[in-house]
Amino acid sequence: MNDVVAAVLVGIFGITGSLIMLASAIAMFRVRDALSRINAFSPATGLGMPFIVIAAYVYDLHASGFAWGSLLMAVVAILCLIIVSSVASNTLSRSAVLSGQPIHRKTSPNRLAQPPEGVLDEAERSED
Repeated sequence: MNDVVAAVLVGIFGITGSLIMLASAIAMFRVRDALSRINAFSPATGLGMPFIVIAAYVYDLHASGFAWGSLLMAVVAILCLIIVSSVASNTLSRSAVLSGQPIHRKTSPNRLAQPPEGVLDEAERSED
């Protein structure tokens, strides 16, 4: 791979991923409740971090040449980032709603407001 092409690709992917992370961090400070903060951070972990991993892979590809192990690590890292991001966002959102965190009036939570089946909410606990 040509030095210029490698440098341009690493720069594009690295800077794009970093800008997405920065935009998500700024958005987290601007929103008003926990659900919106979690929602604002999701693009950073779902899109920004994979771009940074791709930039690191392209750099490694240029510096060391092609290696199956390096490609496998990059693919596994990207898949794990996407999977962990979605699961963590869902879990954090659910726990924020169930813990009674204040929700901004313009945020309209849906079925997260109901406790999962088999879990007692505060009213049911006081009856027991």
